[in-house]
Amino acid sequence: MTATGAGAASGTFTPRPGAAPLSRMIRAQAALETRMLLRNGEQLLLTVVIPTLLLVLFSAVDIVDTGSGKPVDFLAPGVLALAVMSTAFTGQAIATGFERRYGVLKRLAVSPLPRWALMTAKTCAVLVTEVLQTVLLTVIALALGWSPQGSPVPVLLLLVLGTAAFSGLGLLMAGTLKAEATLAAANLVFLLLLVGGGVIVPLAKFPAAAQSVLQFLPVSALSDGLRDVLQHGTGMPWTDLGILAVWAVLGLGAAAKFFRWE
Repeated sequence: MTATGAGAASGTFTPRPGAAPLSRMIRAQAALETRMLLRNGEQLLLTVVIPTLLLVLFSAVDIVDTGSGKPVDFLAPGVLALAVMSTAFTGQAIATGFERRYGVLKRLAVSPLPRWALMTAKTCAVLVTEVLQTVLLTVIALALGWSPQGSPVPVLLLLVLGTAAFSGLGLLMAGTLKAEATLAAANLVFLLLLVGGGVIVPLAKFPAAAQSVLQFLPVSALSDGLRDVLQHGTGMPWTDLGILAVWAVLGLGAAAKFFRWE
């Protein structure tokens, strides 16, 4: 037998069936999830168009009293918080809810990709989208005259904890409600938090009784924390970080317990 024949016989070209390495599966699924997010027209409306329009409109037109200083210095941190909410909560809840309805999650659940790895891939897609949002909104805000202050470390911590909190709540909604109910509820919550979460309208404009409740909402903690750092140059906003951490633990814990794949 020749050397070539011996190599072939020993299995040099024999197929090796089995799943790909876990890291490669997560990267591939994350890339797919990201492309799906960016190709969806409704997602782009929520994640890019609405935050950008709000930032430009309320910075250029004196509609809401944002206090002393340039309006964009108040609005930019709030719009960044809104962008995180729109991607991690509203967009993810709607997309995951319809994936569950159409049986996509059920099929993925029996694939070699573990369920936790699928959620990791979805989280990576959310983070990639948020990076793109942050870059775009930052460039626009700087063009409008924004002068950010403070350290990037607390900003990063706020964004990460905010993403975790909103992701948990979005997955909880998508995994427990029907797709149509998720669509309606996610959009309704988005609108309510846009108005009452301190994103555009300062919480100080609300009655004292309402402020005592609204300040504990995740979008309020995120926008206030970002505003304290980026507008006022304060240090670590521990209170807002603590509120977001509690929401993250409760949301992700409830999603892990009650999420239904079918």
